[in-house]
Amino acid sequence: MPDRDVQVLIAGGSLVGLSTALFLADHGVPSLVVERHRGTAIHPRAALVSQRTIELYRGVGLEDAIIEASEREFVQNGAIVSVESLGGKELEYYFRHINDGVETLSPSPRIFITQIGLEPILLDRARELGARVEYGKELVSFESDGDGVTATVRPRDGGDDETIRTDYLIGADGVRSPVRQALGIPLRGRPSFSQSITIYFRADVRDLIGDRSLSVIYVFHPNLQGFFRFSKASDAGFLVVNSTLDTAGGRNRNIWDATAEDDCVEYVRLALGAPDLDVEIEDVQRWNASAEWAERFQSGSVFLAGDSAHVMPPTGGFGGNTGVQDGHNLAWKLAYVSRGEAGAALLDTYDTERRPAGEFAAEQAYTRYVVRLDPELDSKENLQPYVPEHVVELGYRYHSPAIIGEPGDDGSTFEDPATPTARPGSRLPHLELESGSTLDLVGRSFVVLTVDESWHRAAAASSVVSHLVTSPGFREVYGPGAVLIRPDGFIAWRSQGEDAEPCVLDAALTRVLARG
Repeated sequence: MPDRDVQVLIAGGSLVGLSTALFLADHGVPSLVVERHRGTAIHPRAALVSQRTIELYRGVGLEDAIIEASEREFVQNGAIVSVESLGGKELEYYFRHINDGVETLSPSPRIFITQIGLEPILLDRARELGARVEYGKELVSFESDGDGVTATVRPRDGGDDETIRTDYLIGADGVRSPVRQALGIPLRGRPSFSQSITIYFRADVRDLIGDRSLSVIYVFHPNLQGFFRFSKASDAGFLVVNSTLDTAGGRNRNIWDATAEDDCVEYVRLALGAPDLDVEIEDVQRWNASAEWAERFQSGSVFLAGDSAHVMPPTGGFGGNTGVQDGHNLAWKLAYVSRGEAGAALLDTYDTERRPAGEFAAEQAYTRYVVRLDPELDSKENLQPYVPEHVVELGYRYHSPAIIGEPGDDGSTFEDPATPTARPGSRLPHLELESGSTLDLVGRSFVVLTVDESWHRAAAASSVVSHLVTSPGFREVYGPGAVLIRPDGFIAWRSQGEDAEPCVLDAALTRVLARG
């Protein structure tokens, strides 16, 4: 007999695991998160949070709190730039301000916040909504059967193993995911191309930064390549070193062999362009730069999310954001199936939708890595063509049985959110309303948006939440009929000349929710 029964067990309680628990709790689905570390993050990882991810946190009432916390850590809306060294020559500005040109695409901004600042906010809200998060515990084994999963959880500080019975297991347990390995799911893509390090240090760099607002600084020094981030006070930061170069121009992509304190002080001073600056090394982390994704994101009642499902270099800042979006996609589907409002086949669409999105983000991160940091690594012919950041963040599309496609759809996996089409499979385009944004009309259930009174009445008769939108520009983007929006803010179906009848909406819902 199990010691405990839980509806959803999440292995891993970092950014993605906490976010998934939060989204599940917002849908009324209880979960238990077990995290091997003894608390929230202590290293400032995953600093860039995309507009799409902030939209998701906005949906659970956390946008203001997260923005406020971000402003305590960083000067916001700074530049992303490349330099020979921080105190030396500036080479190229990728963004003068990270929100330039994207302000009208979303009600939410891009921000910089570390996991140190973000995770406690997610933890408090998840627990407030009913999720259980237990630190210092790790999943050591599990067995699946036709009705769920039996897992063994072990306290790291001693004590007896615990047997937990769960309907669903989510592996959000990192790059070396024991859950993925136990399932025997291989990785595809581009394996390790740099044995990189992240050096956490303290140094007074105020004079080197000057009056510049710099969020991410890529370093192309004659002797090393990597990137910096600094604290708001400019007295601490971290340097990622991806490769070093010798006097003859030979490149070394294995930095793990030279991580003594003196080596790391020298790396930091070189990248700062300050050979005599006092530098205190606080910590050094080793990691592999790769761009890979799991061959499948689901095996029966077990799902992969975040780094266990896909890993990518930090160029572009797509990794953590893609993982949070995994959890958001999975949460509403688990909620509907658990309540008996959808067929079990709806869960199969998690892999169908999120695996291509994860592959797309990983390939785009790899393209940026090669172009920005290591042009010798790969040929242009072997790279996925560069797609702008706002398209990667907001423009990915889904094609699955949970989306009712239209005749003539070109099957594209992304579109430019600056010129939205409102096609099924795309994110609900943002338009300003008197009350906020069209995105604020999305809730925990399906909703219909329309300019047509007859569709509004039909939706009410079919028990679907409906919003009659009169704001200028809505018809031009969304069309004259009805648009059916899923709980994750993606368009499931839109009318194509059908009569405004409740049965039409009911048929669309039946199909999308795999009720047949």
